[in-house]
Amino acid sequence: MQTIELDPILSHTLDQARRPGLTLVIGNKNLSSWSMRPWVAAVAFGIPFTEVRVLLDQPDTSANIARYSHAGRVPVLLAGDMTVWDSLAITEYLAEQFPDKHMWPQDVAARALARSIVAEMHSGFGELRSAMPMNIQAHLPGRGRTPGAQADIGRICEIWEDCLSRFGHHHFLFGEFSIADAFYAPVVTRFRTYGVALAPALQAYCDRVLAHPAVARWVKEALAEDDPTPLHDADLPGD
Repeated sequence: MQTIELDPILSHTLDQARRPGLTLVIGNKNLSSWSMRPWVAAVAFGIPFTEVRVLLDQPDTSANIARYSHAGRVPVLLAGDMTVWDSLAITEYLAEQFPDKHMWPQDVAARALARSIVAEMHSGFGELRSAMPMNIQAHLPGRGRTPGAQADIGRICEIWEDCLSRFGHHHFLFGEFSIADAFYAPVVTRFRTYGVALAPALQAYCDRVLAHPAVARWVKEALAEDDPTPLHDADLPGD
C-alpha cells in the first residue's frame, strides 16, 4: 500500500477549513470606524469570514446587536462557540489563530511599537473622534478644528513620522501592511473628509493606505451605502 503525505501547505489549508467559520458583525461602513479596523485587517490578510451588518441608531439596533453579544456594541467576532468583542481583541485573536499571516511586524522592536500605537489609538484621541467623526461620504474641509482635535492630529502625525522613518521605509508604518495600518485607516478617511493638510510624506502614506485593496473596498462599499443617517461616530455603539 502506498502512503501519500499531504503537502504541508495543503494540510494547513485543510486544518483551517475544518475550523468553524468566522462571522464578523459590523455597523454602517460609512460611519463605524470601530467596525472598519478588524474588517480591514481580516480582508487585508485574506482571512475568510461572513459579514453581518447591523444598521446603527435604529429602533431595533440594540436588539439586533444583542443577538450576537451582550456587550451591546459592534464589532463582534463569532468563532464557533466563542464570541470576541472589541476591535483590538478581535484583531489579536485573528493574529493568534493565523500566525502564518504575520499580522503584526516580525521584528521585536517594531512589534512592540506597533502594539503601543494601536493601543494608543484604541484608547485615545477622543477629541478627534468627537470633533471630526468618521463620515466617508462627506466632504467637510476645515470643520472640527477644535484645540483638542488639533492636538490629536499633531500626535498622530508624530506617530506616523516616527514609524515611517524607523520601520516604514516610506511604505506602510512598519514596511508591510499590518494591524497598525488597519487601526489608523479610519483616521486616514477622516483626514480626507475634513481636508487636513499634511506634510508630503504623510499625505503619501495616506494615499497608499487608501489605495490598499482592503481599505479601497471598504471605502467603495461605504460610498455605496444609502442608509438612514445615524449619530456621528462618537455616539455610535462601537467598542
